[in-house]
Amino acid sequence: MVLMTQASATLRAARRQHDREIVALAVPAFGALVAEPLFVMADSAIVGHLGTAQLAGLAVASALLTTAVSIFVFLAYATTAGVARRVGAGELQGAIRQGMDGIWLALLLGAAVIAVVLPTAPTLVELFGASDTATPYATTYLRISALGIPAMLVVLAATGVLRGLQDTKTPLYVAIAGFIANAALNVGLVYGADLGIAGSAWGTVIAQVGMAAVYLAVVVRGARRHGASLRPHAAGIRASAQAGAPLLVRTLSLRAILMIATAVAARLGDADIAAHQIILSLWSLLAFALDAIAIAGQAIIGRCLGAEDVQGARDACRRMVEWGIAVGTALGLLVVITRPVFLALFTNDSVVKDTALPALVIVAVSQPICGVVFVLDGVLMGAGDGPYLAWAMLLTLAVFTPVALLVPVLGGGLTAVWGAMTLMMTVRMLTLWVRTRSGRWLVTGATR
Repeated sequence: MVLMTQASATLRAARRQHDREIVALAVPAFGALVAEPLFVMADSAIVGHLGTAQLAGLAVASALLTTAVSIFVFLAYATTAGVARRVGAGELQGAIRQGMDGIWLALLLGAAVIAVVLPTAPTLVELFGASDTATPYATTYLRISALGIPAMLVVLAATGVLRGLQDTKTPLYVAIAGFIANAALNVGLVYGADLGIAGSAWGTVIAQVGMAAVYLAVVVRGARRHGASLRPHAAGIRASAQAGAPLLVRTLSLRAILMIATAVAARLGDADIAAHQIILSLWSLLAFALDAIAIAGQAIIGRCLGAEDVQGARDACRRMVEWGIAVGTALGLLVVITRPVFLALFTNDSVVKDTALPALVIVAVSQPICGVVFVLDGVLMGAGDGPYLAWAMLLTLAVFTPVALLVPVLGGGLTAVWGAMTLMMTVRMLTLWVRTRSGRWLVTGATR
């Protein structure tokens, strides 16, 4: 009996320790993670009052822009895992050096994306199925916002460095400043300078460049303090690209899913795509809220495996899943309660509101599933288990695509689109659960 009591006390103490560490990392990480969806939500709220056509144009351009940036999210995720492993192994200088390689890779990729997006913006918007009234607004926003892509990628890579170093507070401070600057610039340029949707795009670009400058100053100062080189190294940049390649496949598959959903909504009409843009903004915010726990998981799991603490990694994984379910349930209830007030912030169009309301119920119900998905995704990223994540997402894409494409054929509306999105998240949850149960992701050492 005494042994059982002691074991129970030890278990409770371990859970409290995990809780403290998860909260210490996840709460500041949430602020940094929601920066991008908050940027989009602010843009949507400001542009939405210009008219439905402008909001529909923003929806298409934002989906394209987010895709152009988010396919390179491995710059944050792979860097977080790699840096955290080296921190766990006690190789701090090597950790920062690896992070600098990721930042150089971000600059190279950003320049390449600009070169592709600027000349092809009208074609991309047309392929996305935007209406004739929304197309000019989408093209304008996309071309201007593309200029901020290198800064956005630098923010991703530098954020990964700090997360790997177990620092999520600095990204929080930068995110708060960036959001305030973005909102103020958007209001001033859209209405004060009367630039319309172009003003919204320029405001976001300026805010992103400012955020990147702050991140670079922080990382460079840390590199000099620990004697890490700032110069680009071809071998290190190549290694960063190779480590991120499976995550690139995983992210491309996920972005394809989101693009297919938006393309289907665009073909349902301007009211449907406008409602979809509002819902997608909320869904992204909720996803990043859940992903804050996953970010803590990346840092903790990477550090544990770098220190060869397998049991610690298992215990942390289990506790974070419990957090994911609890937070997902709370967020779902919040969506149900606040959905009428939420919609009023973005549009006065009663048709758009009526279209969005039932779809928001689907989003609310799916949040506990999303909680498990994002947490397990972060755990496997922290373990450097990219190849499995790539294959699992390809399978999910294969299941989702035919279901989504059948929505307009069968006469389904926006609610059916978000039903397909819930199916997609369920498939992801199953594939991730199978992997974590297998234990094959528990590979220890400073490098995987």
